Amino acid sequence: MTKKIAVAGKGGVGKTTFTALLIRELIRREKGAILAVDADPNSNLNEALGVEVDDSIANILEEVRLGDAVPNGMGKDSFTEYRLSQVISEAKGMDIIQMGLPQQNGCYCYPNNLIRMYLERLQKNYEYVVIDNEAGMEHLSRRIVADIDMLFIISDTSVRSIRSAAKVSELIQVLKISIPEVYLIITKTGEAGIDGLKAEIDKTGLDLVGTIPYDVQAVTFDFEGKPLIDLPDDSLSVTAVKSIMEKTSV
Repeated sequence: MTKKIAVAGKGGVGKTTFTALLIRELIRREKGAILAVDADPNSNLNEALGVEVDDSIANILEEVRLGDAVPNGMGKDSFTEYRLSQVISEAKGMDIIQMGLPQQNGCYCYPNNLIRMYLERLQKNYEYVVIDNEAGMEHLSRRIVADIDMLFIISDTSVRSIRSAAKVSELIQVLKISIPEVYLIITKTGEAGIDGLKAEIDKTGLDLVGTIPYDVQAVTFDFEGKPLIDLPDDSLSVTAVKSIMEKTSV
C-alpha cells in the first residue's frame, strides 16, 4: 500500500532540503519505488535531488485548458494522459513530477479532475509518494493530491516561522483535511538549541519530532549547485533526518 508523505513550510526554512534528504534515506534503506512530487511553485526539488526536469503539470493544465495543443481526433482525456506520461522524470530509485507555477486565468476544474484521477492511478505503482508543498498547500486544498498519511511542517528558529507553522496546522483543520500523523521540525538550530522557543512551540499544538542543526556542508552544497542528495552520511543534516525518521512510522 502506498504511503503518502507531505512536507510544508514557508520559503527559506529548509523544507526542500528536508524533503530531498528524506527521499535520500528512503532510497538508502531500499524502501521501494518512490514518486517525488514537487508541488511548490518555487520548484527546485529536482535540483536538490540531482534530476533534470524539462516539463511540468502546470504546462499540461494550460495546454488542456486552451485546447490548441490537442491533436484533431484525440480527446482531452487521452491527450492529458499522453502528456502526463511525458512529464515524469526518472532517476535512480525514484521518479519525479513537477507541478509547476499555476496560471491565474480561466477555469481549471476539468483538467484538475483529470490530473487528480491520473495521479491516483499513478501512485499505485509506488511504495512512497513524497510531496514538497508550498506553505499554502494549494494542491492539497484542491484535493489534487489526497489521502496524505503523514505531514512534516518545517520551521526555522524564528518566532515568525514557528507561528507560520501553526497557521499551516490551522489551515489543515479549516480545510478539513484528515492527516493521521502531523509533525513539527525545527531547522537551522545552533548551539543554544531551542530551549528559548519552547513556549512558542507549545502554542502550535504540534508534535515536535526533531531538529536539524545549521549545516555548513549543506549550505555549501546548495551554494555550489551540488545535489543535496549527495551529502555524505556523516553530514549534520543527513544524521538529523535519519534520527527523525526513526521516531516516526516512515
